[in-house]
Amino acid sequence: MAKFMFLQRGGCENRPEMTPEQMEAGMKAWMDWVKSGTDEGWLLDPGSPLSDTGAVVQSDLSVMDGPFAESKELVGGYSIVEASDLAAACELAKQTMKLAGAGKIEVRQCASGG
Repeated sequence: MAKFMFLQRGGCENRPEMTPEQMEAGMKAWMDWVKSGTDEGWLLDPGSPLSDTGAVVQSDLSVMDGPFAESKELVGGYSIVEASDLAAACELAKQTMKLAGAGKIEVRQCASGG
């Protein structure tokens, strides 16, 4: 089995207002997804949302405010899963997209570390 990282990109622009009930239902759906993935063994790290503040360390070791990507390309969060191959990981990413409802998920295989 290989490890894959899901990078959740975009989807934060023009989000509709949500009622407390809708937010609660969304959080429950997310927690159910985490429990299911953990119980089934394919969800290794549910990850975390990322703040929009940070820094970029350049090759000359200077540090700049960042990230600089357009909002539709900003990485908003991540998850780490285990799957037999890229196609299987993409099927798991589709489950995540159903929860996110917007943006896109980049699926990247982690290089073997030995």
